[in-house]
Amino acid sequence: MPAYHSVFLDEPNQQLIGNFALLPLRTKTRGPALQLSALAPGENPLQLAADHESYDPLDEALSLFRANTFFRNFEIKGPADRVLIYAILFISQCLNQIRPTMSRREAEKAVSNVALDNNFSVPGDAGFPLNQAFQPPRDRNEAEVLRGYVGQMRQELGMRLLQRVYADGEDRPSKVSAASEFNTAEISL
Repeated sequence: MPAYHSVFLDEPNQQLIGNFALLPLRTKTRGPALQLSALAPGENPLQLAADHESYDPLDEALSLFRANTFFRNFEIKGPADRVLIYAILFISQCLNQIRPTMSRREAEKAVSNVALDNNFSVPGDAGFPLNQAFQPPRDRNEAEVLRGYVGQMRQELGMRLLQRVYADGEDRPSKVSAASEFNTAEISL
């Protein structure tokens, strides 16, 4: 059974930096990403279908995280798959920060520290672990736009991950222990 690929591979008019797609996001976080429309009141953000107008790559990464972490190999079919790979690695990094005994407030602090850390590497940086699969930005301006987009992704993804982990309303994580029992990735950001 092959790994799950991004539904955004066929997205028309993708803006690219290197070979990383800058896809629209449903977010309130400031940054260079195009904004998707907000959800209507009463719509559950945890149960969006892939064909929903507000479904974005972050929803996709959260829904495919568990399934795709079981695959050792992943054939990259396009720029949207690179967004998916980065998001899955970031989710793994965040889950490694959350402990089963953490309250929601403690987890928010831990995930926020990871998401807001400005010392992260992007494709083209010497410390980026997947440079062989990602093309670097052409110039300094593109690198700054990419850094802004990835930073925006990280902040929004951290918030959405916490919504899922603490979805049952308890002050203890409901899904972290199950997710952290298996090695989520051999590569870390």
